[in-house]
Amino acid sequence: MSRRFPLAAFAGVGALVLTACGGGEEKPAAAGGPIKVEASDTACAVSATTANAGPVTFEITNKGSKVTEFYLYAEGDRIMGEVENIAPGLNRRLIVEVAEAGKYQTACKPGMTGGGIRGEFTVTGGAAKQADPNSQKAQAVKSYAEYVANNTKALEEETTKFVAVVKAGKVDEAKAAYARTRVYFERVEPVAEKFGDLDPKIDAREADLEPGQKFTGFHRLEKDLWVTGLQPDTAQIADQLLADVKELVTKSAALELNALDLANGAKELLDEIATGKITGEEEAFSHTDLSDFQGNLDGSKAAINSLRPLLQAKDPALVSTLDKEFGNVQVLLDKQREGDGFKLYTALSQDQIKEFASAVDALSEPLSKVAEVAAQ
Repeated sequence: MSRRFPLAAFAGVGALVLTACGGGEEKPAAAGGPIKVEASDTACAVSATTANAGPVTFEITNKGSKVTEFYLYAEGDRIMGEVENIAPGLNRRLIVEVAEAGKYQTACKPGMTGGGIRGEFTVTGGAAKQADPNSQKAQAVKSYAEYVANNTKALEEETTKFVAVVKAGKVDEAKAAYARTRVYFERVEPVAEKFGDLDPKIDAREADLEPGQKFTGFHRLEKDLWVTGLQPDTAQIADQLLADVKELVTKSAALELNALDLANGAKELLDEIATGKITGEEEAFSHTDLSDFQGNLDGSKAAINSLRPLLQAKDPALVSTLDKEFGNVQVLLDKQREGDGFKLYTALSQDQIKEFASAVDALSEPLSKVAEVAAQ
C-alpha cells in the first residue's frame, strides 16, 4: 500500500523497466512450494514465471540497500496483492488468490517509488469459485463487502459536504470536515488500491508525486486549506475529488473479493500506519494523522472480524492475540482524543510516538499470519 504512486501515464509496459527471469523463458513454480523473489536495487529475480490458478505464495528477500516493495499486478495495473516496507536483509511472504488464468506482472520497487522493475507472470488453469455460499470464506467476503459498501457510501456523502464548503470558501468549516471525511477513505483504502491510478488521484501526497504528476485529491485541498489559501483551481480540484470518489463507489460495488484479499488488506492497513503515518508525513499540512490511524485500525479490524469464524475454527490462539493487540493500539488512540476527534499529531511527544510504533509492530506480527490461515 505504498504512498509513493507511479504516474498513470507510465502504466504501459513500454514505459517501465521490465525484467523477466530466464530471458523470457517461462519457469513453472514448484508444486506446492513458494515462489522465491530476490529483490535488489536493480533487479527483481523471480524463481518461477508461471503458476497454477489458486493461492500463489511468494517469498521475497531484499538483498539490496533500499527499502523495497513487491506487487502482483493484473491487467491495467490492478493490484492483486502487495507487500511493502521490506527493509534490506528482510524476508516477507505474500499469499494471493489468483482465480483466473491469464497474464500478470510481478514488480519490485526499490526505494518504494516509480512503476517498479517488472516481469511477466502467467497463471494457468482456473480455480473453481466458492461453490458453497454458506461457507466461512464466502460469509467473510459477504460481511466485508457490506462494510465496504457502507463506508464508501458514507465517504461519498461526507465528500459531497466537504467539497461544498470548500467551493463556498468556508475554510474553517472545510477544515473541520476534512479529517471526518477522510476516515471513511482510510478504512477502505486496500479496495481503492485495486483500481489502478484511482487511489493516487484521491490520496497522493505532494512529497511522493512523480515528475509531471498533477497534485490532486484530499492532500492538495489540505494544502490549500492549511498552507497556501484557496487557489484559482481549488474548486476544480474539489469537483474532481468528488468525481473520483463516486467512481470508487461504483467500482468497489462491482469488485469481487476473496478471503485472502481481506487478510492481506488487514495487514496492509497496519503497514500504512507503520510506514507513512507514524512519521507524521501523511497529513503534513493539517497534522490530523491520528484520525487516519483510527480509520486504518477500523478497516483492519473489520476485515479480521469478517474472517473471525474462519480464524476461530483454525487458530483460536491467533484470534485471542489479535484481539489483545488491537485493543492495545485502540487504548493508545483513545488517550489522544479531543472533542469529537483527536489531538494534532504535532502535540505528541517522541515517547508517545514510539509507544504507538511499538504497539503497531506488536499487532502487525500476528496480522502477518492471517493470510496463511485464510489460505488453508
